[in-house]
Amino acid sequence: RENGGTLSEINYCNQFSHCLCGCLFLTGCVYVVFIFKVFGLGSVAQVVTGRGAFGEYLSVNVGFGLGVAMGVHIGGRVSGAHMNTAVSFSMCLFGRLGWRMLPVYILSQLIGSFLAAGTIYSLYYDAIYHYCGGNLTVSGPKATAGIFATYPAPYLSLHAGFLDQVIGTAMLLLCLMALSDQRNQPAPSGGEPIAVGLLVLLIGVSLGSNSGYAINPSRDLGPRIFTAIAGWGPEVFRAGNGWWWVPVLAPMVGGVTGASIYKVFVELHHPSPCEHRRELEDKAEEEAAPLDMQKNLSPEVCV
Repeated sequence: RENGGTLSEINYCNQFSHCLCGCLFLTGCVYVVFIFKVFGLGSVAQVVTGRGAFGEYLSVNVGFGLGVAMGVHIGGRVSGAHMNTAVSFSMCLFGRLGWRMLPVYILSQLIGSFLAAGTIYSLYYDAIYHYCGGNLTVSGPKATAGIFATYPAPYLSLHAGFLDQVIGTAMLLLCLMALSDQRNQPAPSGGEPIAVGLLVLLIGVSLGSNSGYAINPSRDLGPRIFTAIAGWGPEVFRAGNGWWWVPVLAPMVGGVTGASIYKVFVELHHPSPCEHRRELEDKAEEEAAPLDMQKNLSPEVCV
């Protein structure tokens, strides 16, 4: 009976430790996304409420790019810095991430984005109300919902916006796979955060004007839900001809598309591990050949 009690206590302790580790891991994932989104959304809030006095469109791109870089710095070795649902889904689909981890990452990304939106709303509360006169609107000259979620330009149709998000996210995944491909030309060790941040900045300055380059379902949906609760109301889901679902679904399609393109046109054409090892050995022999020749020289020979 004592042994049975001891075993049950051990099992209980193991279950408790597993649960505690899971909660801490989820909290860490939420924190990484929170950091990234606070910097990104904060840069938008500063530009909008400052009427251009505290930055312009480039400031937003730099804010999101550096925010991503800081997120990778903080969580890269702990959680893989999964801040993008489209990236996480694509990695699961290609066998680089276990499917059981996908719900954890999605949940943490949504929570982190929601909390970041709440933080920026609190931080810029006075500035937002001073800017819009207390009238929280989604569209118009004093619209402020765009601080938190993306909305299409007036000229953009839904199908064009869908394509915009597919292409932007495809470029993101294609380049991310290249940056992490150890058999190609990966980012230098320790330089991954800056490389990924520059990639996000590049997408923003080249593919961002149509709809704000969400390229991340959780980046858009979490803050959009927050704005619906915080005072902007259901109009955040009706604006842009019901735009809200485009930055949720299109990045998933784009992520798989970009990863597939890299897989088919680049990764499958890498030499096999044996061939790669043989190439490295041949290269090492070529580099060592001059040294061997120098060793075989007679000491009497003047060089």
